[in-house]
Amino acid sequence: MAPKIVTIFNNKGGVGKTTLTYHLAHALGELGKKVLLIDLDPQCNLTIFSLEMERIHEVWAAEDDFVEDFAAARKQTPALDFQKMLQEPRSIHFDLKPTEDGTGEINNLPPPVKLAENVDLIPGRLTLHLFEAKIGERWSGIYQGDPLAIRTATRVRQIAHQFAQINGYELVIFDTSPSLGALNRHLLTLADGFLIPCAPDLFSVYGIRNIGSALRLWRKQFDTIFQLLSDSKRDQFPKKFVKLIGYTIYNAKRYGGLGNDLDLATAHYHYAQQIPQTISKFIDAENSLPFKKILNGSIGKTAVIHSHNTFPSMSQKYHKPMWKLPSIQLASEDSSTIGGNRGKYEATQDSYHAFAKDFLERVAQL
Repeated sequence: MAPKIVTIFNNKGGVGKTTLTYHLAHALGELGKKVLLIDLDPQCNLTIFSLEMERIHEVWAAEDDFVEDFAAARKQTPALDFQKMLQEPRSIHFDLKPTEDGTGEINNLPPPVKLAENVDLIPGRLTLHLFEAKIGERWSGIYQGDPLAIRTATRVRQIAHQFAQINGYELVIFDTSPSLGALNRHLLTLADGFLIPCAPDLFSVYGIRNIGSALRLWRKQFDTIFQLLSDSKRDQFPKKFVKLIGYTIYNAKRYGGLGNDLDLATAHYHYAQQIPQTISKFIDAENSLPFKKILNGSIGKTAVIHSHNTFPSMSQKYHKPMWKLPSIQLASEDSSTIGGNRGKYEATQDSYHAFAKDFLERVAQL
């Protein structure tokens, strides 16, 4: 059975997207779902959040020559050494490089990095902008049915499905940059659904407007493409255009006693109320799950909308979900701080599980 592919996206950066993605994946894993994360943000924030710097260097250093020129590096590498490379985790850019260079694909994909029971990661790489440039170059060729252009446009989805077939992933989550450029046009439209994490501010509201406009344009472009392609080439794309599964306010500071149902400061509450209105006005209904469902508040209601202060930074430091921190070996300077807040750290697990359950209900409707 094919996995559901979901992108977590906002045209506004700094909304805590990486923290949300990381913790959502771990919550899903704890609920028994097999999840693959693919870091497709050229800034590699999810990879940095998930892995020690030395581990990232190990992955990148071994593949440097291949990212420079895949065919040349493969020719110069003894067959046994190349097979050994493929037995260790590689970055998503390494996996995509044969497509970028227009050479033959890798027969056996390298394994992902195991982050936790049921949660794996294909690391990102800072050079992914090179693949994005190639998408832009080959875009017009899709209209003519050029095989390499179509391969470039759809390879990320094919990789996600290949990994799911091998490892049984039920969910694949694409982590992306805030850009509405060529790479994210493909990533959003190759996914089955996407969700929007929002700060309760003006920038997130305008980011939703931009997303709606982009989706409208991209849908027209792909509708035209699909009319021109043969059935066999059309099958390389998703059968349905991507749908919004909902939004969540995220990383908002809690202000109690102000009389609103979200415990937000007055200015933040004002923008929080505008988010569903903006979605209904600027995102076409055909590009979304039924508005009655998704506009009835954040995914998970208020489960994860409030800031956890320094908890996420500690999570990134130790590369573990927030709720795991009190139970692991900590540096002396952090043990008293985390230990003294054990209950609050561990309570985040219930919050993210509630978020993940609502998320799963929406994904099931795709």
